[in-house]
Amino acid sequence: MTNRNTCFWCAKLLVLGVALIMPSAHSKPSATKKKAKAAAEATPAPEATLSLEPKAIDILKAASSRLAGARTMKFTALHFYESPSRHGHPLAFTTKSEVTLQRPDKLRVIMLGDGPASEFYYDGKKMMAYAPAENLVAVADAPGTLDAALEQAYDTAAIYFPFADWIVADPYKEMSDGMKLAYYIGQSKVIGGTTTDMVAYIDHGVFIEAWIGAEDKLPRLLHATYLDDPERLRHTLVLSDWQLDPVIPADNFTSTKAASANPMPFAHPHPESSPMNAEPSAKGKSPKTQ
Repeated sequence: MTNRNTCFWCAKLLVLGVALIMPSAHSKPSATKKKAKAAAEATPAPEATLSLEPKAIDILKAASSRLAGARTMKFTALHFYESPSRHGHPLAFTTKSEVTLQRPDKLRVIMLGDGPASEFYYDGKKMMAYAPAENLVAVADAPGTLDAALEQAYDTAAIYFPFADWIVADPYKEMSDGMKLAYYIGQSKVIGGTTTDMVAYIDHGVFIEAWIGAEDKLPRLLHATYLDDPERLRHTLVLSDWQLDPVIPADNFTSTKAASANPMPFAHPHPESSPMNAEPSAKGKSPKTQ
């Protein structure tokens, strides 16, 4: 993944070949069952072998190639994430992003959700973050590629998009650099209104389950958990309304209204916790996607 947070992700609870048998509230386990249970507890479970299954790798590579090969694209991203409440219970929040992209150097993200709306524009020369409700805008010079602009936006202003790892020039390279495990799960016919291949993998300390179109190779849903997060908060990313190589007007990647808003610094909102001043948890990722 890139030097940001992957953030991902709607859990689909699967019980694969496992039956759970619950005893009656008034029944007691027999002596034989007690002995079997004690023996099982005394025997350490075998360690799982981390491996990269070829079928899972082929599916991820195909999805990466499909997206990397598109010169322009549009899609919708729904991001569901959990955050601790003041009482300690995880609360779920949602953002919705309408994404428009043109390779190699243009991006527009219109974001709504359970918080302030925001807009982001990158035209290959400038990047602009706009808060419509507050009529505030932050503008900065930008590098000449989308990958570099995403890095700079995160490093300097903590701007991160949970779908970022799927819009870089080579998505598979980003995930494979830190991949420790990948395996094929099976197929689903309920996600995205199509048949999807389900794969799971570990990328830079993040366990991700992905649903990828079996025919069109487009990612439809990703569910992620940070393995180093003691609270194991969940992140779900739903990707829909895919359009690859649509015609996009040149003026889509800037905004006259945003440019005329009240200026503010293009800087990290909390400098004391800036990624420039702290060791990132996983290849530059912040521990939570929020």
